[in-house]
Amino acid sequence: MVSMKRKRKKQNTQKSYICKIFGLIVAITVIAVSGGVLLKRTITESPEDTLVEYMNHIEKKEYEAMYAMIDSGEKAYLEKEEYIQRNSKIYEGIEVSDIKISHIAVKEKKADTVTLSYETSCNTIAGTIQFDNMAELKKTKQGYKLVWQDSLIFPDLESDDKISVTTSKAERGEILDRDGKMLAGKGVATSVGIIPGKLEDRNVSIEKIAELLEIDVETINNKLTAKWVKEDSFVPIETIPKVEEIDLMKIQPEEKTLEEQDCQNKLLEIPGVMLSDVEVRTYELGEAAAHLIGYVQSVTAEDLENHPGEGYSAESVIGRSGVEKLYEKQLKGKDGCDIKILDSDGEVKEVLASIFKEDGMDIRLTIDSDLQKSLYEQFKEDPGCSVAMNPYTGEVLALVSTPSYDNNEFIRGLSSEKWTSLNEDEKKPLYNRFRQVWCPGSTFKPVVAGIGLKTGSIDPKEDFGNEGLAWQKDSSWGSYQVTTLHEYEPVIMKNAIIYSDNIYFAKAALKIGSENFMNTLNEIGFNQNMPFEIAMQESTYSNTDKIETEIQLADSGYGQGQILVNPLHLASIYTSFLNEGNMIKPYLKYKEEASGETWIENAFSKENVEEIMQGVEGVVNDPEGTGYAAHRDDILLAGKTGTAELKATKEDTSGKEIGWFSVFTADKSVDKPILLISMVENVKGIGGSGYVVKKDATVLDEYFEG
Repeated sequence: MVSMKRKRKKQNTQKSYICKIFGLIVAITVIAVSGGVLLKRTITESPEDTLVEYMNHIEKKEYEAMYAMIDSGEKAYLEKEEYIQRNSKIYEGIEVSDIKISHIAVKEKKADTVTLSYETSCNTIAGTIQFDNMAELKKTKQGYKLVWQDSLIFPDLESDDKISVTTSKAERGEILDRDGKMLAGKGVATSVGIIPGKLEDRNVSIEKIAELLEIDVETINNKLTAKWVKEDSFVPIETIPKVEEIDLMKIQPEEKTLEEQDCQNKLLEIPGVMLSDVEVRTYELGEAAAHLIGYVQSVTAEDLENHPGEGYSAESVIGRSGVEKLYEKQLKGKDGCDIKILDSDGEVKEVLASIFKEDGMDIRLTIDSDLQKSLYEQFKEDPGCSVAMNPYTGEVLALVSTPSYDNNEFIRGLSSEKWTSLNEDEKKPLYNRFRQVWCPGSTFKPVVAGIGLKTGSIDPKEDFGNEGLAWQKDSSWGSYQVTTLHEYEPVIMKNAIIYSDNIYFAKAALKIGSENFMNTLNEIGFNQNMPFEIAMQESTYSNTDKIETEIQLADSGYGQGQILVNPLHLASIYTSFLNEGNMIKPYLKYKEEASGETWIENAFSKENVEEIMQGVEGVVNDPEGTGYAAHRDDILLAGKTGTAELKATKEDTSGKEIGWFSVFTADKSVDKPILLISMVENVKGIGGSGYVVKKDATVLDEYFEG
């Protein structure tokens, strides 16, 4: 019994002890919580901290939290929705950011109110705004609350005033050719629009419009059902080329022009359809220079995110490719913008911030528009490319990739069907071929000749012997042979270039040796970025870091193996033949005083290039030369043809043949010096490299006569 009492007493003691501990924990918790509240109150009771907190909410667009910090007495006449609308419209309209307040000081203190003075700075769409201001705060049970006044936004802002933001759009700079002709700039297109209330038999009409414009019915309906559309609204549907009267008045108007005119006439026959002129960015050469000039498009949300503080807005355009992208910063310009306080009568009360409009710079290129067009017209049906430059100054006269696309369509609005068609076209019209590397074939032989002479591996007068039309070094090559097309005597360097002898240059490469071969190629720009405004793919001599086998070396000697060259790089190498062995740096942006800048000095010696010139002049001027079809009586030309075979195996007969022609004026005194290289991806069955020679000959006729 006693033990039971002791046991109960012990239990009761334990219970009491636990209760005391629990009570203590509760008490501590209450103190801690109340302490936190007190601490929070201490913070919010500070008028300075209250002001800072209020201002911190602005950038975060926390307007409800801001309204909660307004004194309740003010809310009797200041509705929440009204407050939020006023503040959001102003702050977001001026694109406020980076708000900073400083030098907060108590200006006046009464029983339950405090007036603070402070300085504010913030960034806006029109630049930085800085001002001194005052804020009145009232002490309440919940801490300090702000006494609302519109002047909290800007000191001179009153309840009847408005904030006005006006922008003046900067003109995008033009892109001009060497003679100042416009390549990209302001132009006029035709906007096709619908007035919904005037449509008859709506569904039938919309289907007909969609058919004529080659767009989806759904696209039209989506535009017609936009929230802003009313029955009498002009709803833009599509932008199409403007048909100029002058083009229709030609004796033989272009078929494309007649088709566009017919389309527009049929559109106007549909009640409710209207056509109006609209200003657009226009590309004068269209397809002929699309890969070079590129195009602009409206900025996206991603663009705005990637280019903060660079002056882009939702209405801006941005260069997407080509020169438009390359010189975006210079072409873009800077929009002007004014932020003003207007009184109830709409009069300017105060200019808060202002930035002046700066139109974009014009970019003048070295491009010859006529030459660019001429090359495009000759090769527009052929997958390939052409580059042309002044071999003495380095001015790039043409950069053409074919087939092409009309960059004007990107401006007017490319339909999804058209975009799909361009991407799925097996000829790859969107592919920029002049930026890529290609197997050069025999156009590489003069380069190999230069390497042989530079390294002292080849005597230009040495007769390599007539091996017939097939040769191999020895039995270690198995069944592999180097083949050529012509037999001739003597088998010396000059003749080997004229007759485009694969066997001679295979032997030459072996005499040079792989180390000398690779080292010299590295010295003349292989495996390095070319110093040019547009990034070009690097020329290479192997899929690995070296030429692996004797056969690969032999094949490299006549521009096969794994040799891949960018056409503009090849053109630069050829300039050394006319500049005492110095490679001239190509450039695209026009200079008033054009003078050649050396890219690689002494790529070859003066004596070396004189030997090579004998061969390349013979290619065009010797009746036996492979480029004789380009021969002229009035102007001395030189050059080299090339046919590169792309085969899976030696026995493969289905591979493509890349056709090349490199041609240049050999007389320094000529009025219009030019170095032109054209490449066609597949010339098999259409005349080989001769196909390219004839087309380039036509281009040169036009160039010299122009």
